[in-house]
Amino acid sequence: MKTQANLDMTRVDRLGQALARRLNDHATELPHDITERLRAARMQALAQRKREPILNTVPQLVMAGANGTPPLDEGLNLWSRLASALPVMALLFGLASIHVFQNEHRTNEIASLDAELLTDDLPPDAYTDPGFLIFLKSNPSHSKVSD
Repeated sequence: MKTQANLDMTRVDRLGQALARRLNDHATELPHDITERLRAARMQALAQRKREPILNTVPQLVMAGANGTPPLDEGLNLWSRLASALPVMALLFGLASIHVFQNEHRTNEIASLDAELLTDDLPPDAYTDPGFLIFLKSNPSHSKVSD
């Protein structure tokens, strides 16, 4: 039994064949470069055309049991499930480790910056003063505040 999609494809195929015949009939009237481009386009279209699916080729399942009983569970048992979850667990562990190490590194950087600010000769308010910034920019010899 033909479906609507198959009927539509046969109509499209017939239309394409009619257009190809018509172009071939009038090919002598067109310049050579146009006919060559049309021929190349036709060859590309034929190469890209989808093949029609072959109907009634559904594979038949064969039962492994001698008396028609289904085969033993060949799917995922406990060990294969654990083995398939192992890469996911390793990935999660790696991501968590990276997160912890980055947080520790960031905390250490902030702590060292705070220690430098607190042990410096200048008070912390000096760094926020706009006049101090202008002073630093105008005097290149004082560009480094703490030695």
